[in-house]
Amino acid sequence: MRAIWKGAVSFGLVSIAVKLYSATEEKDIRFHQVHRTDGGRIKYQRTCSVDGEVVSYDDIAKGYDIGGGEMVVLTDDDFADLPLTTSRAIDVLQFVPAEQIDPLLFAKAYYLEPEGQAAKPYVLLRDALTESDRVAVVKIAIRQREQLATLRVHDNVLVLNTMLWPDEVRTPEFGFLDDDIETRPAELAMASSLIDSMAGSFQPDEFTDNYRAALQEVIDAKVEGREVVAPEEPEQAPAAAVDLMAALKASVERAKQARGESAPTKAAPAKATPTKATKAAPAKKAAEPTPIKKAAAKKTTATKTTTAAKKSTPAKKAVKKSA
Repeated sequence: MRAIWKGAVSFGLVSIAVKLYSATEEKDIRFHQVHRTDGGRIKYQRTCSVDGEVVSYDDIAKGYDIGGGEMVVLTDDDFADLPLTTSRAIDVLQFVPAEQIDPLLFAKAYYLEPEGQAAKPYVLLRDALTESDRVAVVKIAIRQREQLATLRVHDNVLVLNTMLWPDEVRTPEFGFLDDDIETRPAELAMASSLIDSMAGSFQPDEFTDNYRAALQEVIDAKVEGREVVAPEEPEQAPAAAVDLMAALKASVERAKQARGESAPTKAAPAKATPTKATKAAPAKKAAEPTPIKKAAAKKTTATKTTTAAKKSTPAKKAVKKSA
């Protein structure tokens, strides 16, 4: 790594000489603009919008637009006279609990390395921060800009996190914040259950940039003259559910299945254990209602015939008597 800044941490009357290194690096695949037909790099010339002349880098200054087409031109001498007292120092302003600083304020991270004979006071400040469970709020000037920052400990190294100034954080002005929206206890309980089913311990190495890996494969295939294999289709996001509760329940089941836990499925129900009643009357015979209906029909017919016969007998006797 190459140091991008040298200075000292001002800790009371203690001065700790340090070097500053970028703690992160982007792994994005970078491209150049090229001519499609021959691959030649595209170059740009700096031209003046007033006279159209090409301007060399030495003749370029910084300008501040005040509106109405007027521009205030600032030179290097104007910037040199600015009161950047922290140009070569990291001034510790106060020590605060880490939880009081909103992560939204953090910008970039830098490692601090002790320089020369500053190893002992460096370790002293590191151990004191660890023991007190606090972070140091500091000011630093990087590339002619004064920035608010914090000093904290990470892997036994002091890390400087530059921060945004409070007026650089936008206020969320969204209409729904003024609406009276209530959640039902059952919905909140189900949402909490979903969070529990997806809970885990954060391990950064478990996550990968699938798009960058696929893009690198395409580039490697072109370099080696191989056929480019189309990547697998990404899983499509489920359609938005109208019923929030149903969506939450389905999400819980899906999360459990992803973790290998048992989840209710739509499989066929298990066969019931036969009882004494079912053993006495087999299921097959009980499922055939046709013979029972026929027997009932015969019994009904016989009953009707007997009744009709009983009624017709007195009628015959009456006829003989009259004769």
